[in-house]
Amino acid sequence: MTNDLALRAELAGLNASAPPQQTDIDGWLIRLSPGKAKRSRCINALREGRLPLDELLARCQRAYDAAGLPLAVRVTPWSQPADLDARLAAKGWGVFDAADVMVLDALRPDPALVALQALDAPAYAALVGALRGSSDTAIAAHAERIANAPVSYQGFALQDDAGRLLACGQMVVEGELVGLYDIASAVPRQGHGERLCRALLAHAHAQGVRQAYLQVGSDNAVAQRLYARLGFVFAYRYHYRSPEKDLV
Repeated sequence: MTNDLALRAELAGLNASAPPQQTDIDGWLIRLSPGKAKRSRCINALREGRLPLDELLARCQRAYDAAGLPLAVRVTPWSQPADLDARLAAKGWGVFDAADVMVLDALRPDPALVALQALDAPAYAALVGALRGSSDTAIAAHAERIANAPVSYQGFALQDDAGRLLACGQMVVEGELVGLYDIASAVPRQGHGERLCRALLAHAHAQGVRQAYLQVGSDNAVAQRLYARLGFVFAYRYHYRSPEKDLV
């Protein structure tokens, strides 16, 4: 495992989750999507700017207040300034929703390609949103984000012989790297999620992909075991911090 693959996974993940509603404030990437995905409605502290931290946070707070969204900062091993996490903690900002990024260094072909149904952005967002109980606003924002992302979205459904939904998921290909997102099973604990992931990786390999990444909750041991069976290993962890007590 190399730090290079971890960093490429982080940068690819930023591209894959980019909403139309984003801007830059002194080196920080500010995302203001009304959708459900936290990575599309948070601050990514990409570069250390010239503003003092308190002034920068105040500017960000005004942007989130104007958008009607809670302020949250996504903290990664590459966040800037380097002591950002400690400084936010000292302000009393709570930590929540830790996630592990896992990577697969060498994708291999699968001779048994499982058939998947391709879905356009609105259909996919509606399908996964229904499984998750998302609001109409969140579903619409999800569809908007994946349809307008700077990298191509591919959404799929895995069905049984009668056409019933078993699982769905999407992949985002960027060069020789693929990210798996929104893996959701309609029939839990039956192995359909694993079948879907294997099919997505096989389809990605057929498109020239050779490495993969995904993001999974740090406390989701069941999903982590599934991804480990597919060959994924831990690369790094990120979490969110917010002054909003109801988020923590």
